[in-house]
Amino acid sequence: MLKPVRTLVTIALGCSVLAGCASAPPEQPDNLCEIFREKRDWYDAAADMRDKWGVPIHVPMAIMYQESSFKHDALPPRDYLLWIIPWGRVSSAYGYSQAKTPTWEDYQRETDNGWASRDDFDDAIDFMGWFISKTHTVNGVSKWDAYEQYLNYHEGWGGYRRQTYAQKGWLIQTSRKVQARAERYGAQLRSCEDELKRGWFERLLFG
Repeated sequence: MLKPVRTLVTIALGCSVLAGCASAPPEQPDNLCEIFREKRDWYDAAADMRDKWGVPIHVPMAIMYQESSFKHDALPPRDYLLWIIPWGRVSSAYGYSQAKTPTWEDYQRETDNGWASRDDFDDAIDFMGWFISKTHTVNGVSKWDAYEQYLNYHEGWGGYRRQTYAQKGWLIQTSRKVQARAERYGAQLRSCEDELKRGWFERLLFG
């Protein structure tokens, strides 16, 4: 009787280890080529997002780095009562994309993707493609403009129109960092995308 139990425990532990490895942030987050070499399935998901929403890969990847550092279970800072007692979180943002619950639910409804999860990379990058595409439709911001797209992402479409970011110097600086990272990611991706596009058989033959 013990052997089947031990087998089940071994399988469970193995699954836990694999899940931990799968959700770990990339080892070289400053290089988009190395991110996708380490996590080939991320490139496939990002390419699907680009084809579906017309959004260049480097823009949401730069925003995702800023929002979560590619941590699947990232949470916003805690809020405190009387500066001492932990009192929930400052927002409902969660996961790779740090999508807030109401916006995520809008995405699920509009894309008929009710099973989508914020701690799943494929779903998170698709959400970001949807948001960036909608920002282009709602506020006329280019899908390639990482600076203005990040302002929309942080402030929301209505906040952007009201220019709520204008008095937030720290946000302007952060948006510039996102823009600079997007430019680096874009240049890096152009240097390695032919390699990343290879199928599994080509990778087996040529590495």
